[in-house]
Amino acid sequence: MSDLVTDLQTTDLQTTDLERNVVRAHAGAPAFVGGPLRTREEREAALAASLAPGATRPVGAGDRQRPEEPDPFRLCFERDLDRVKHSRPWRRLAGKCQVFIAPDDDHLRTRLTHAVEVAQVAVGIARVANLCVPLTEAIALAHDCGHGPAGHASEEAFSPYLPGTGYDHAVYGADVTLAELNLCVETLDGVRNHSWRRPAPATPEGEVVAWADRIAYVCHDFEDAVRAGILEPDDLPMEVRAVVGTRRSEQIGGFVLAVLDAIERTGHVGMTDPAATALQAFRDFNFERIYLRPAARQQAERVIRLLRGLVDHFADTPRRLPDVDVHGVRAGSPGAAALAVHYVSGMTDRFALGLGVELLGWRTDDLPRGV
Repeated sequence: MSDLVTDLQTTDLQTTDLERNVVRAHAGAPAFVGGPLRTREEREAALAASLAPGATRPVGAGDRQRPEEPDPFRLCFERDLDRVKHSRPWRRLAGKCQVFIAPDDDHLRTRLTHAVEVAQVAVGIARVANLCVPLTEAIALAHDCGHGPAGHASEEAFSPYLPGTGYDHAVYGADVTLAELNLCVETLDGVRNHSWRRPAPATPEGEVVAWADRIAYVCHDFEDAVRAGILEPDDLPMEVRAVVGTRRSEQIGGFVLAVLDAIERTGHVGMTDPAATALQAFRDFNFERIYLRPAARQQAERVIRLLRGLVDHFADTPRRLPDVDVHGVRAGSPGAAALAVHYVSGMTDRFALGLGVELLGWRTDDLPRGV
């Protein structure tokens, strides 16, 4: 009996010693976890055995432009995800429009809320398909970080300053905007190739994000256009309504199930019909009635003039570029223009509009408008 008492006393002393200098948020909270922590290596081994055959496996520090030491606990793609969420380019998406420039209505989407919705759709598919969830989410959240202010018109505005390559938000995002984060090559590949006009992503997770992006934007852009008074729910073509209805949740659910159906049938990422045909018809309708409507094109022309004016201003006076080493950069040179594009492309809508008034002398009434 005395030995048992001694053992219990020793255990109590060890527990007390372990808890020394540990502060709890809520005294007496039922927050017991128990068990040892799992190292990164243990988690990698578990994923290697459990993920789908074609899923991307995280390994060590990941394949990066600049080699790094592995994290003791986080998977390489989890580090990417954390870096994206803490980055300035990602946070600035909150001030960049999805469709409607600097809207007064707080419920209309921004690039940030769009990215979050794409991640929701993509992760929902990746979990069921047993793909690498942190890689999927990192690509989805980062995929639009290369977008300039005031929507897709910014690509047309910036392209003349980048001869040869032009400005593609997907490529620019991966190769320029996110370069300082030193993300894994799989994450950057998914960002670079999420657009359907680009080559196919190298991973199934990247392909899932490409589908999730299209699913999310056709559905929520239509919903925003209805909210803005541009469209009515029944304006949606019958070939779309008959397949996925008119409510966003119903539409997204139908398209996601069709992607999962394709994966289950074939083992490849795709979408089964009739949903795939409905998605294309939905996108075509949005282009005709939302993105390319005459009022939208008029605003896009203003956007192009404004952004080019800002790029020209900073290219001609590169010393005004903040936090940029312009030593040896000649005013008006291609190098100065590239630096100016980098700066202006990172601006939020309201900041760019404000500089249009302050630096270029635009009248407020002549600025691009949201709806």
